[in-house]
Amino acid sequence: MPDDPIRVGIYVPQLQFTYDDLVARARVCDELGFDSFWLFDHLYGAMLPDLPAFEGWTLATALLTETTRLRIGHMVLCATFRHPALLGKMATTLDVISGGRLNLGLGSGSVEREHREAGIPWGTLAERTEILEETLEIVTRMFAGPRTTFAGRHFSVDDLPNLPPPVQVPRPPIYVGGVGERFTLPLVARFADVWNVPTYALDALPGKAAALDRACAAVGRDPATIRRSLEAVAVVGADDAAVADALPAAERRFGGAGFGLHAGGYIGTPAAIADRILTHRELGFTEFVLFCADRAARPTLELLAEGVLPRLR
Repeated sequence: MPDDPIRVGIYVPQLQFTYDDLVARARVCDELGFDSFWLFDHLYGAMLPDLPAFEGWTLATALLTETTRLRIGHMVLCATFRHPALLGKMATTLDVISGGRLNLGLGSGSVEREHREAGIPWGTLAERTEILEETLEIVTRMFAGPRTTFAGRHFSVDDLPNLPPPVQVPRPPIYVGGVGERFTLPLVARFADVWNVPTYALDALPGKAAALDRACAAVGRDPATIRRSLEAVAVVGADDAAVADALPAAERRFGGAGFGLHAGGYIGTPAAIADRILTHRELGFTEFVLFCADRAARPTLELLAEGVLPRLR
């Protein structure tokens, strides 16, 4: 949306943290003025089954009770994990008890191994996309009215009540993440309030943005009604020397192509990070979810809050 304010959130995958660690990070983000706080939705860290990790929905619920103004969501919920009727009720309930601070991210799933280990059907990409589509259909209808009826290939609900309604008007914002032009972007065009570009596609932003415009045209939707967000690994230092010191560790941890460390370009001083955000703002992106290379330590959050956020207002 062209006139949208710039929003900055922090993504903290809940891997190998204590609950107190996560509460502390969420409260710091709340205190410092970040817009949002994001978690993952996996049974454990991808390919890291021996490291402790909290379940995402339960954790988001708890963190919303530990904060006062911060919005909280997931990048992104796996549609195969929860029946959409239950998910819609869960989301509505959490929106009410948090005073309207839920961001609802949804996707089709990304890790086959955890599905197989948990006995959750994986299916083909087309089948998982159908599950996501029907989940979006049911949840959006549950948000829109007191009763929902829907019959699909995977799910059916019949005159399903959903009271009380969500607090947010017209509904909790629905984020759909991904850039697939055949399956994902058509769902973004039909259902999403916010489109999220994952780290692995940061080198293709103009082309994917144009593809979303085409998907919107195909269904008669104004693309300006969809907020555009991206997630990126950020390496920030108070000066160039501090950035140079931090970069090697970041490259060891996040140097793989899927993290888009260099493609995103969120490496530098606070002024450089702010400039990069403003550059992407020119492409229509107004929400930025930063994955801090040092796992969101307080000094880094303070540096971003004091050196980046004021430059974006």
